[in-house]
Amino acid sequence: MAKHAIWVMLKAKPGKDEDVEAFLKQGAAMSLEEPRTVAWYGVKMAPGMYGVFDTFNDEEGRDAHLSGEIAKALMANAKDLFSNEIKIEKMEILADK
Repeated sequence: MAKHAIWVMLKAKPGKDEDVEAFLKQGAAMSLEEPRTVAWYGVKMAPGMYGVFDTFNDEEGRDAHLSGEIAKALMANAKDLFSNEIKIEKMEILADK
């Protein structure tokens, strides 16, 4: 069972929904190159409201992801795509199915 996760809330700038959705789909493809990332989800909660939820077996896997190419792309595109401050929340998974 994956024991570690991250959550990032993303609020698209006006008119940027399609760009954010394309960015998230690209992130999913990039995550295939990260063997220590167990699961990577890009989600849409409402118009303009998105998020990323990722899981990892260990802290080292999470750290590798946070210093990897997806995180770099997120920060490089943050000012153009998102109106909120990017805050990466680290979480511990207590139970799963």
